[in-house]
Amino acid sequence: MTRTEPSPAPRLVQVDRPADGVTRLTLDRPERRNALSIALRDELSDELGRCAADPEVRVLVLTGAGPTFSAGFDLGEFDTAATDPAFARRLWASSDRYHHAVATFPLPVVAAVNGPAIAGGFDLAVLCDIRVLAATARFAHPEHTFGEVVYGPLRELVGGGPARELMLTGRVVEAEEARRLGLASIIVEPAELAATSVEVASTVARAPRTQLLAHKAKILRHAGLTGGPTATLDL
Repeated sequence: MTRTEPSPAPRLVQVDRPADGVTRLTLDRPERRNALSIALRDELSDELGRCAADPEVRVLVLTGAGPTFSAGFDLGEFDTAATDPAFARRLWASSDRYHHAVATFPLPVVAAVNGPAIAGGFDLAVLCDIRVLAATARFAHPEHTFGEVVYGPLRELVGGGPARELMLTGRVVEAEEARRLGLASIIVEPAELAATSVEVASTVARAPRTQLLAHKAKILRHAGLTGGPTATLDL
């Protein structure tokens, strides 16, 4: 009798190399609007670690599959965590590791924001260094009514006044306003996003890896992100 091996779990982060020195990580959970489950966060953290150690990588592009960049954390997991202390510990450990991995990634990261970036998806885009938006992109922090908002990285990017207003109101910011606020560098039609984001990444990747490491170290130092791991809710 032949024993059938279980099929491996589907990958939640797709990896490709669209240009010299450029690696693209695609959140691949489109049926859940790329919600950041524990499994997806852990896989992304693993990939970030591999990319940081890979001498062939000079720039990352981070994007989402389907029409949504990311709808944020998987709220169903918070329901489970409310009644399961062990699961809650796993959830927060995963969150802290993920935020640290993204926030302190030692090389430049270009976010190709292919659609709505909501709650934790907003945070993920903000934690990247450059944001290229599809015209369908929008940002909001609806979790402000029931949970804490990641504030520090947003404040560092757009300034205290706008960051406070966006955190306290949770209102939607469409692509053009995002550019005015400094959240976006370029806005393109959705069909042009992949090529444009790789073009931007390739421009950055013209510099040697050693120079890019030095640039990113300075960025992180001035953003106050050079210390040890910071708990998610302290950001």
